[in-house]
Amino acid sequence: MLYKLWRSFIKEIFLLKRDIGGIVIIFVMPLLLIITITLIQDSTFRNLEGAKIPIIFIDNDHSEVSQNIKKELEGSKTFRLLTNFNEKTAQDAVFSGEYQMAIVIPENLTKDLNANVDSKVQTIVSSFGLEADSAQAQKKAPKAKELHLYFDPATNAGFKSSVMNSVNKMVFEIENKKIYKAFQEQLGTTEDIEENKNLISFKEITPLKGEKEIIPNSVQHNVPAWTLFAIFFIVVPLSINLVKEKSQGTSVRARISPTPYFVHILGKTFTYLIICIIQFLLMVAVGVFLFPYFNLPAFDVSGNMLSLIVVTLFAGLAAIGFGILLGTLAETQEQSAPFGATSVVVLAAIGGIWVPVFLMPEFMQHIAGFSPMNWGLNAYYDIILRHSSISQVSKELFLLFLFYIAMVAISIFYERKQNAV
Repeated sequence: MLYKLWRSFIKEIFLLKRDIGGIVIIFVMPLLLIITITLIQDSTFRNLEGAKIPIIFIDNDHSEVSQNIKKELEGSKTFRLLTNFNEKTAQDAVFSGEYQMAIVIPENLTKDLNANVDSKVQTIVSSFGLEADSAQAQKKAPKAKELHLYFDPATNAGFKSSVMNSVNKMVFEIENKKIYKAFQEQLGTTEDIEENKNLISFKEITPLKGEKEIIPNSVQHNVPAWTLFAIFFIVVPLSINLVKEKSQGTSVRARISPTPYFVHILGKTFTYLIICIIQFLLMVAVGVFLFPYFNLPAFDVSGNMLSLIVVTLFAGLAAIGFGILLGTLAETQEQSAPFGATSVVVLAAIGGIWVPVFLMPEFMQHIAGFSPMNWGLNAYYDIILRHSSISQVSKELFLLFLFYIAMVAISIFYERKQNAV
């Protein structure tokens, strides 16, 4: 049995040696993908971090509130203000896509805000029976003011929400300070409210490794994601080789030989599992040794290498099972190659390789739970980012192995049915 398995393994190696295109797909293409996409994502991240977004700022108030808003925006690390516009030209520039957004401060914003605050404070003070300016208290509160925000129609909804929340927070803080100041004047206190800090603040707590914070980066996300994509792309050469065996009569000789068919399946499994491990080691080597030369963070696998190899083995089994099924069902290379490539891309999209699952619509998030790529990706992320153990990702490993068993079982059943006499 072991000798027959060894002969099956050697046969698969010879088939791969003759398929230069398949070897390029298996090894070279994933390396190019991981380098290119990681560089693009990291460059985008650095540009957004270091470069300021130009936005149009139109000040029709020219007073305290508008100056405070302008100061806050200029002091941020996000925006660079452009002021040589009027509202009409700003609207045209933003809606045409020349700029991402414009902020228009209305006239008399400071004056009306002060009047509104004074009116409310006078009303409250007089309700306590304290001496107040009755004329001021009886004044009608001014009409609510609107800050006009113009956004490029192509602007991301998350960016819009973030900007509006930031502007709203600035105006709210300015109004609060004015209310405190007005009460101070009415009550004759001298406390410095500028020194008062918020009772509630936010502090992000990140995982620690020793005394160092663990901060996820583009490399930690891309290496496991594109390793999985590479592993599943063996579906293409594997299915093509199975179709070749049928067209060349190799499968007929295998059926009439005393060697059980499942031994041929095991031979293919062991061959392509070794290829999966080599793919994984190449991707890790690129992340650890090559990425620092591109000014990218090095891929950190310290203490996780064995666990990652185990996940790779189970992910490889799932990919091999799918390739065997596809090669068994397909009758020609014209069927197996395009369908194999397309199905891998679809599984990658569903599984969260292209777009994170949490950003998908709810019904797509449920569908993602059925993708073997999603199981493998979750297992990789749990180990790399959450420092989980093998036992903690056992559910994903079980699903990947079950997927392999199901694919192979269907393939053997179909092959026997097709060749039953």
